[in-house]
Amino acid sequence: MPFKAVIFDIGGVVVGSPLFAINRYEKEHGLPFQYLNVAITAQGRGGAFQQFERSELDLYTFYRRFGQELSDVEKNNAAFTKFCQSRGQEVPKLPTKLKVDGRELFGQMMRTSTTVDPKMRTAIMRLKETGRFTVAALTNNFAPPTQVPASAEGGGGKAPSLDEELQHLGLGSSQDQLRKLFDFYIESAVVGKRKPDPEFYEYALNLLKVKPSEVVFLDDIGPNLKAAQKLGITTIRVDSSDSTPALAQLSKLTGVPLLESANSKL
Repeated sequence: MPFKAVIFDIGGVVVGSPLFAINRYEKEHGLPFQYLNVAITAQGRGGAFQQFERSELDLYTFYRRFGQELSDVEKNNAAFTKFCQSRGQEVPKLPTKLKVDGRELFGQMMRTSTTVDPKMRTAIMRLKETGRFTVAALTNNFAPPTQVPASAEGGGGKAPSLDEELQHLGLGSSQDQLRKLFDFYIESAVVGKRKPDPEFYEYALNLLKVKPSEVVFLDDIGPNLKAAQKLGITTIRVDSSDSTPALAQLSKLTGVPLLESANSKL
């Protein structure tokens, strides 16, 4: 059955990965590689990050809880120890105390995710130009703030203005241009569900009016891809540091030359 739709994740696929910012933060604060990423995942469905991407928390409640959860060394050390053991890795020295500023970290994560990969932009435009595919985004994201508190967290000093907060989060005209690349831009913050929840994918399939077998889905995170595969969707894993192999695979599946060097080969 020919493919009728191509669905792209955003962070780590079309734009830079927030994981890169997390890894920089870990390095700057003397934490083991992937420590905070494991901690975020270990919070489960009820974690601040997960709830925030379903629009269940306002921005400032999220900042506070996000920092508190990532500062819980007892819980996070246990999660990271389990992570290392599951991979047969030696457990490195773990922190005995930690104070993560949720706003600072999240701002770094979001500002890393603002620049579109030129190769991905070209691929999306070429797919659309064929007239054969619906091109959609399926992203775990958050609702931008529309107001700010009168005072800073903790009651000390003046809170950032709305413009300052949006700039801190890397939100601006570039986000509008990103959305315009797609026929459909499907957001966890709007739908109230997030990957890898199967219902989020099913929502997308119903919106695009396609069957799972008619879709190619690109993401950079394993559990998100596995959830799509279980529904019968063809998946491609994207290396956030180099999209070329994934786009070469997408070219073969769609029959569309998506890379500059691919024009003479396909």
